[in-house]
Amino acid sequence: MPAQFTQNLLLANQQAAGTLLNTYTTSKSVINPQALLTLPPNYLTVGTMLRVKAQGGISNIVTSQPTFTFEVRLGPTANIIVHTSQAVLTTTTAHTLIPFDYEVQLRVDSVGSGTAAKMLAQGVLRGIMFVISGAVADPTAGVGTIMCNNTAPAVGTGFDSTVANIMDLWVGISVSSASNGIQIYNYTVEQIGQG
Repeated sequence: MPAQFTQNLLLANQQAAGTLLNTYTTSKSVINPQALLTLPPNYLTVGTMLRVKAQGGISNIVTSQPTFTFEVRLGPTANIIVHTSQAVLTTTTAHTLIPFDYEVQLRVDSVGSGTAAKMLAQGVLRGIMFVISGAVADPTAGVGTIMCNNTAPAVGTGFDSTVANIMDLWVGISVSSASNGIQIYNYTVEQIGQG
């Protein structure tokens, strides 16, 4: 049988820069409401692949080395974490909206009701402000690249794929400060494969 080729399908995109969000710790949505994606009931099939991309700016203070946790969420109210970057440490250099790039690829591992549906995901987070560990300043050459997660890939929290699911991007910050913040400039969700 000949190979089948499919074109990536843009499912959602942010049409304007988001609001600068700071002075919080508990994860919250960081994209504009217009960019929320609602997947219809039973849209996902085993093997469906989605790619989430976000570019924006991060501000951080030098005194506490805050961490940022990126989460792709699904569910009727976007409350179920299907991928997390885990807490990513910033350098000891202070920044004001320095650019970052986040990309995660999700593959539907199983579908079904209740918590039967699960996704396997792996991502990359790039920015001069990110460091794996330690109290270190920005690198003098290059940009920090963090694998998200930095552990063996595993399926995320189960969700119900038989109902409509909202896909959203949330970020938590470990230290609440007006100088610790995030702003999303570009955000897309693409379907890059069908099961």
